[in-house]
Amino acid sequence: MNFVLLGAPGAGKGTQAKKMVREYGIAHISTGDILRAAVADKTPLGAKAKTYMDAGDLVPDQLVIDLVKERLDKPDAKKGFILDGFPRTTAQAVALDTELSELGLEIDGALSINVPNEQIVARLSSRRLCQECGYIGSEADLTCPKCGGKMYQRDDDQPEAIHNRLEVYDKQTAPLIDYYKGKNLLYDVDGNRPVDQVLNDIKEIVSELQA
Repeated sequence: MNFVLLGAPGAGKGTQAKKMVREYGIAHISTGDILRAAVADKTPLGAKAKTYMDAGDLVPDQLVIDLVKERLDKPDAKKGFILDGFPRTTAQAVALDTELSELGLEIDGALSINVPNEQIVARLSSRRLCQECGYIGSEADLTCPKCGGKMYQRDDDQPEAIHNRLEVYDKQTAPLIDYYKGKNLLYDVDGNRPVDQVLNDIKEIVSELQA
């Protein structure tokens, strides 16, 4: 089963992706992760991506798709995959479909995890990170419960920055949601509930698709 995971920053995509990996044994393909890994591993595609990243430019769509295709060659992707962070626009979705078709693959569903913006602002603005080990906690954590390190708030977790991120996401993603809806591949998931309840909804969708 091959999925695209949609949802605003703070909607819980990463959490659900990890649970789906454990549940179904499929690969979680986060474009941010594969970009960083390709650069760190000094692959040819990673070297190309690094030139754009070092210049502060967006990595071109085709290069991201080539990195995704490279990632799909790895053994854990043979059972299926979850794409997280790509596509972000309709043009990227069309290009992705073309490239996947050449590999004999297709997207089985686009899971859109929906959480009200005010709830996302509350979630992210209360998030704190450990400077030492990267532990993600809340504003209740004065020191890191894992290593005792100092907790801090990222600049992009400030309320004003979160609102800006949500505006950008809404503008970019509204046409993308219409694209997958037009292909009868969009599945809305209420993400404003406990994590396991959200996962149960996703499992029901997967069961319907496998039936």
